Amino acid sequence: MTLKIDSAGRIVLPKPVRTRLGLDAGAELELTEASGGVLLTPAERRPSLLREGHLLVHQGALPKDFDAVRAVDEDRAVRSHKILGSR
Repeated sequence: MTLKIDSAGRIVLPKPVRTRLGLDAGAELELTEASGGVLLTPAERRPSLLREGHLLVHQGALPKDFDAVRAVDEDRAVRSHKILGSR
């Protein structure tokens, strides 16, 4: 795929590429210089859950300050509130 650089040094990634990579407006990319060219990669991927059978499995990187116990507790509280209401 050939892309042109405009006078401000910008390139436009085609929509099918942005869609496949999950890149929306404002997404940050990391530029790495390689021999003979450059490599663009998403700077940070959002955690994603994929269903494997009856389980949801996390794929991706978590933020450094992510607290799994707190996340589970918060999710349980939200689900309990939905099921039981505000009793």
